Amino acid sequence: MSSRIPVRALATAAALLTSTALLVGCSATPGGDTGGDDNKTIVVSTFPFGVDEFTKAIIDPFEKATGYKVEVDTGSNSERLSKLELNGKRAGADVMLISDYYAALGQSKKLFQKVDDAQLPNLAKIADFAKEKQYDGPAYSFQLNGMLYRTDKLDAATAAKWDTFGDAAYKGKLALPDFSVTAGQLTVSGVAETVGKDPYDVDAAFKTLGEWSPGVLQFYKSSTEVTNLLLQGEIVNAPALSGFATSLVEAGEPIAWTPPATGKFMATNRAMIPANAENVKGAHAFINYLLGAEAQTSSAKIVGDLPVNPEATVPENLKKIVGEAATDPIAAGYKTLDISVIVKNRTEWTDRFAREVASR
Repeated sequence: MSSRIPVRALATAAALLTSTALLVGCSATPGGDTGGDDNKTIVVSTFPFGVDEFTKAIIDPFEKATGYKVEVDTGSNSERLSKLELNGKRAGADVMLISDYYAALGQSKKLFQKVDDAQLPNLAKIADFAKEKQYDGPAYSFQLNGMLYRTDKLDAATAAKWDTFGDAAYKGKLALPDFSVTAGQLTVSGVAETVGKDPYDVDAAFKTLGEWSPGVLQFYKSSTEVTNLLLQGEIVNAPALSGFATSLVEAGEPIAWTPPATGKFMATNRAMIPANAENVKGAHAFINYLLGAEAQTSSAKIVGDLPVNPEATVPENLKKIVGEAATDPIAAGYKTLDISVIVKNRTEWTDRFAREVASR
């Protein structure tokens, strides 16, 4: 998939040469203008998939509306966060679009700065869950965990029950997400809340998941893995993010998605500003645009992102898959997790999942 190649390095080199020439010809002005207010180029760091769609839905109209030029840098959550940490004072990005866990992990390492609410008029218009104070930047979309299932093998009520994964009738026909993927933590927390005392009761969750493990065909690590297993009829049910269902349902496959009967949790994608971003003003302009109803509507239609702005129009194909949760996930029973608990325990829980669940 194509993306725009960042040219900031070349621009910076040119600027340095120009600056040197000026200094030779005249004395520098103390406290002179750094050019921050006039800098009309920003670098947006985003996910490696859907770049063309994101460009069409957000970047092109943002550039047209504001006069800014956007350079796109892509990579996985972990790759981009590691790059930001290694870059030190040279952030290499002005806005980073990243999933909530990695946003919080970056915050714990002081890699992000808090957004300035005064520069984000559209912040007041988005849902409360999208502006939780535990994050330095707002959510611009969300992902729902639920069950992706074969409609020719299961009905929605059966697919929605967590204990279906322990039913001997479906042994060898089930998949679970590996803990490393977004649905992994959401699934563990869903099971924990259902069989334990709260979403963080991993002792209860890992015990139950470990008992189900012998009947699980595969612990998947990508959307491609789980959708292929379903399409080929090798499995009949798997916890998965709602976005995995969109193309399958539109293609007329005998596959649907349903919320779990209990333990409904969602993840968010956040818009963060690196601590050492070069164009903070431009970063705020981009984030504000991203949160507006027009951009949120366009992103939902073209990219398939679920919008956080209630004024956005949600396309019928998304409503068909997730129902009322597409416009109000909280009213539909979904909750977010306390990300500080996740960051604190993630390494230990990852190791325990491998030992107590996936290896059984």
